[in-house]
Amino acid sequence: MMKTSILLKTGIFGSILLALCCFTPLLVILFTAVGLAAWVGYLDMVLLPALVIFIGLTIYAFFRKKSGLV
Repeated sequence: MMKTSILLKTGIFGSILLALCCFTPLLVILFTAVGLAAWVGYLDMVLLPALVIFIGLTIYAFFRKKSGLV
């Protein structure tokens, strides 16, 4: 089974990365620069559920580490 610290680091890293992509025009600029501007409308259908999953993973790992179930 995975160590809790790896789960926590993965959750935090994924949450930060997806928050940057959701709340800044980072991906819009990148997609436009490489010619994929038509896909920009579909980014929210992927990024927001992934953000919820990573935040859930972070909360799960935090409470698991706090309770000592390593």
